[in-house]
Amino acid sequence: MLTEDDKDALFEAICDGDRETVVALVTRARDEGPDLAVLLNDTMIPAMSEVGDQFSAGEIFVPEMLVAARAMQGGIDIIEPVLAATDHEPLARVAIGSVKGDLHDIGKNLVVMMLKGAGFEVEDLGVDVPIEEFENAVKRGNQVVCLSALLTTTKPQMITVVDHLRQACNHAKVVIGGAVITQDYADKIGADAFGEDAPGAVKAVKRALGLAA
Repeated sequence: MLTEDDKDALFEAICDGDRETVVALVTRARDEGPDLAVLLNDTMIPAMSEVGDQFSAGEIFVPEMLVAARAMQGGIDIIEPVLAATDHEPLARVAIGSVKGDLHDIGKNLVVMMLKGAGFEVEDLGVDVPIEEFENAVKRGNQVVCLSALLTTTKPQMITVVDHLRQACNHAKVVIGGAVITQDYADKIGADAFGEDAPGAVKAVKRALGLAA
């Protein structure tokens, strides 16, 4: 069982992007059989929240955040199969993809890791995603659809997706983000929330679901 010092070390390892230490500590926790859901919720998710806060405050930048997210992912890869075999429920199920015509994925991939690090189950639809795939993701049980666009030429595609989802499956929440997206644009097209960056995307998903951000 991990000691409090071990948990502190895990917290710091995630914040520092020390994937090797994260994997070693989470592996030990799994092998010794404590409640991994508690470890995830009480130590690992708060660590990623701290990383997000540091980024938003300008104390770290995208490279550091990406390294921290990858370290967190190393721990999640160990925990997910164990939790999947139990009745552990994620905060919500989220599908994410870059809209049709947009092949950019670095920002999307970072959001995926941040969402997983915040306790969400995430289905990554990839890039150049057609409208039907977003609809099918909702039909598979995803409660939130995140749309990403980094080009002004693909930005209007978000309007098409939002309008389609409102008609086909109005219960799904739609969150948008990307370098060319603003809060004004999100309001204009009727999205439920806007994320200005990866930590902001996590907060936006929580807001859309009525969870404390």
